[in-house]
Amino acid sequence: MKYFVSGLVNVETNLRIRSFPVAYYPIDYPFFGIQSSISGVGYNITVAAKTLGDDVTFSTLIGKDNEARRILHRLDEVGISREYVFEALDCTPVSIILYEPGDGGRRQIYCDLKNIQDMSIDAERVKNAINDADICVLCNTNFNRALLPIAKAAGKTIATDVHTVSDIYDPFNRDFMEYADILFLSDEDLPVRPEQFITDLKNVYKAKIIAIGLGSDGVIFYERDTDTVTRLPVCNIGGVANTVGAGDALFTAFNHYYINGCSAVEAMKRAEIFAALKIRHSGGGAGFPTEEQVQEIYSSYEFK
Repeated sequence: MKYFVSGLVNVETNLRIRSFPVAYYPIDYPFFGIQSSISGVGYNITVAAKTLGDDVTFSTLIGKDNEARRILHRLDEVGISREYVFEALDCTPVSIILYEPGDGGRRQIYCDLKNIQDMSIDAERVKNAINDADICVLCNTNFNRALLPIAKAAGKTIATDVHTVSDIYDPFNRDFMEYADILFLSDEDLPVRPEQFITDLKNVYKAKIIAIGLGSDGVIFYERDTDTVTRLPVCNIGGVANTVGAGDALFTAFNHYYINGCSAVEAMKRAEIFAALKIRHSGGGAGFPTEEQVQEIYSSYEFK
């Protein structure tokens, strides 16, 4: 399966805190509780898809600073081509994530995008990569807007995750929702129950699949071909270290299995397992399992 993924990459620092809300104290010593690594939605999806065996072309924007050098070194380490990685920013984006230990999964993310939202990718330079792909994963960043009509005109399946929205006509995300064939989002900012929001979305947009991640309550998703809504509980296999990146894992694994011929329900079950295995590791871009590891759990795990 050939992927074209365009989205954010950044340097991410994870800090394990005692609990939310964070009390004031002048200094703390969370031994082995601070980790810095390469992450970002586009990078996470690319690494996850590669781990599942897909052929992935990655496109993004970075700066010309030390953080960018670190990112390029990491791309070389994991075998991701630099061909469509453009040094176009004043500074490379960075993020800090506070996370609470345990299965609750609460985290607070501070993402400094620098001037990335003021930039766009030169569509002509990536058109060949889009044409060669089976699926185009276009993350909801401003620099991808110009790529949406190009991928649609080329007849490609477009997948996107708009993360948190509270309005089906959200002005920032509306372009992405209009073009998406596979649309994912989170329930964290919904104004109504997920069942109602998913109905509102499917009545306005044409996506074949609309999925809402429910955190510890699992996932709910709509299939246009059968006009059905399905709800799956979370896959609970324990050992949660950090839930950052769980949504990227769910989204990527669903795309992988669905595009490769699984039904939407079977693809989502495997995606739940993929995400459950991933969150045993800390860091948004780390801990993605292989197909074999997913299948080992799938063969014995029973969803309610």
